[in-house]
Amino acid sequence: MRLPDESDKPMEINIVPMIDVIFSILAFFIISTLYLTRSEGLPVNLPSAATAKAQPSTQITVTIEPDGDLALNRNPIELEALEDAVRSLVVPNSEALVIVNADEKVDHGRVVSVMDRLRQVEGAKLAIAARR
Repeated sequence: MRLPDESDKPMEINIVPMIDVIFSILAFFIISTLYLTRSEGLPVNLPSAATAKAQPSTQITVTIEPDGDLALNRNPIELEALEDAVRSLVVPNSEALVIVNADEKVDHGRVVSVMDRLRQVEGAKLAIAARR
């Protein structure tokens, strides 16, 4: 004798809700990691620019402090050693974004000399940091 609530269909497990939950968690982690990037520069007074755009995260940051001192990824460095140090950080056969954080009070000639040294590094793509 058969009970009325039993059916002839075999038992099955529906995994669609589990897949939805997994994809939701995956999307959450992907989106949240985009906001975990931080700048590696020293605190300087950046000039403002109306057309400034966000750049992808970078591993190479050159900071020019108000007194003209240089820092590569927060480590003090001399202008003469800058080119070789950046060249050692750039992966061969690829492009690396080098962000120049120059204080707005730094002499224009100092910024140009730093950028001139950086342009001699093969695979280095330059960007100047600014705030909106």
